[in-house]
Amino acid sequence: MAETRRRLRSSTVVLGGMGVLAAALSACGSDPDRRCVDRGSYEYVNGYKIVADKNCKSTTSASGKSRKTGKAKVANADWYYDADVSGGYAEDGTFSRSEAVDRGGFGCSGSGSGGG
Repeated sequence: MAETRRRLRSSTVVLGGMGVLAAALSACGSDPDRRCVDRGSYEYVNGYKIVADKNCKSTTSASGKSRKTGKAKVANADWYYDADVSGGYAEDGTFSRSEAVDRGGFGCSGSGSGGG
């Protein structure tokens, strides 16, 4: 009975350790936090104004009118990564996705410079 109990504990430890390792490694492959912002709306105090994600979905310019709503799209919208968000504004982030991914974390490769 003691042997069964010992075997159960060690398998629980191994499975728990594998779960932690899997979570750490999968975090490296995930996309960094991002917000769609209007590049032309920067304010020194607040940062960039956050706009609807649909303005950033296409890789081409989002200028012109929307077919469904008729509302003008934000012409200078872009993804802003790893930003501090407050009150509809984002600041202290980067427009470079590769730079945001390169910041890394536990179990991730890269320099992990965290520069800004």
